[in-house]
Amino acid sequence: MNTESPSDERVRPLPVRVVALIATLGGLLFGFDTGVISGALPFLKHPTDAGGLGLTDAEEGLVTSALPAGAAIGALIVGGLADRLGRRTMLLWLAALFLVGALGTAFAPDLTVLVAMRFVLGLAVGGASATVPIYLAEMAPADRRGSIVAIDQVMIVTGQLLAYTSNAAIAELTHHAASWRLMLALASLPAVALWIGMRAMPDSPRWYVARGREPEARHVLLRLQTDDVEHQLDAVRATLRAERAAGSAKLAELRRPWVLKIVVMGFSLSLIQQITGVNAIMYYAPTILASTGLGTNAALTATIANGVVSVLASLLGLVLVGVLARKRLLLLGHCLIVASLAGIGVLSVVTQGTGATWLVLALMLVFLVGQQGSVSPVTWVMLSEIFPLRIRGLGVGFSVLGNWVTNTLISFSFPILLGTVGLGPVFAAFAVINVVAMVLAQRFLPETSTQTLEEIEEALREPVGVST
Repeated sequence: MNTESPSDERVRPLPVRVVALIATLGGLLFGFDTGVISGALPFLKHPTDAGGLGLTDAEEGLVTSALPAGAAIGALIVGGLADRLGRRTMLLWLAALFLVGALGTAFAPDLTVLVAMRFVLGLAVGGASATVPIYLAEMAPADRRGSIVAIDQVMIVTGQLLAYTSNAAIAELTHHAASWRLMLALASLPAVALWIGMRAMPDSPRWYVARGREPEARHVLLRLQTDDVEHQLDAVRATLRAERAAGSAKLAELRRPWVLKIVVMGFSLSLIQQITGVNAIMYYAPTILASTGLGTNAALTATIANGVVSVLASLLGLVLVGVLARKRLLLLGHCLIVASLAGIGVLSVVTQGTGATWLVLALMLVFLVGQQGSVSPVTWVMLSEIFPLRIRGLGVGFSVLGNWVTNTLISFSFPILLGTVGLGPVFAAFAVINVVAMVLAQRFLPETSTQTLEEIEEALREPVGVST
């Protein structure tokens, strides 16, 4: 249903931060559903007659990786659907999927249903990861785009903090193995809030123009109190004309060298964000801490520190992404990540995995400062910027596919590797991989700060070469 009335004489202001707050409830759900499993897993390992599902190490990896596996498919499919149906409509459908998945996991009678419902949640998470940044980038003015899009990252880690906090509280209050059901059910609340909130939001002006609905695009820009509305509309029209003149279908666009270059950039950005090992820490923090000798409930409580630092670091990143060049901020974050991964690896080998709980936790917190304050916000902001309008949804969805495929592989294999080779070698390997990623990112990624989306597209149309 169209919520805009271009013929209204009085234009109701719509602050872009209000738009961001509502849309990023999708990010909050992203964070909650990825973080909540860390607290549920220890209880799911209990026997079925005690309230758990008796999960083995492999089944633990299967339950955890079902969500990113679904997210990989969701990100790929939803990007194209968002181009056709609209960003707002897509977020309404995703809210419904979040609700079905949350209730389905909470009432799952066995492993099969639990994995299936985690996969459904993954479809929604992947769709949100592709749609929310696009929607925000297309609603925000150029000079505030970086900070507005980065709000999504803040909401993701806020969702993770809420998951960690609620997990610890439920574990302390219930003292029952079946408490995992209540942990998973809580995700239904923000799903309902997202659906209600998006009912009152318009679609993006850029999407309206692409669909030939310029009066609605103009009305939205007026509501957003955009400076020089006609200039903004002219810029979008010019971009669309250039794209339509090219004439080929969206998939055929990938055969163009400059478009293929952008797709490789997007895929690489997603890969870089995941090979830091962030989701090994976010999904398995209690398991990692328990491997150093900490009890289950104490590990759940200690994990709250991860959530707090993630939120604070993301707030810092919200500021930094608006004032620092993207590549400079990315380099700073990678330096912190490599140092902390190497530290955990060395410490775990030296102490043989026991007696170093608080040092390991401290290094995990340093890691999260680099990840959430730098690498993650830069990744999502740049993914929302680099693709041309005509294939923006499809391009982001395809690139984020790399994020979720890597996420799936890491989340499935991590508990198995942890039990096989131990914490030290796993984190040392992550450190080496991230040194390589850091060098490649600085060499090949473009700098996109201070440019409009149209200017970025024009610059990337230049002959294929190294961007400085």
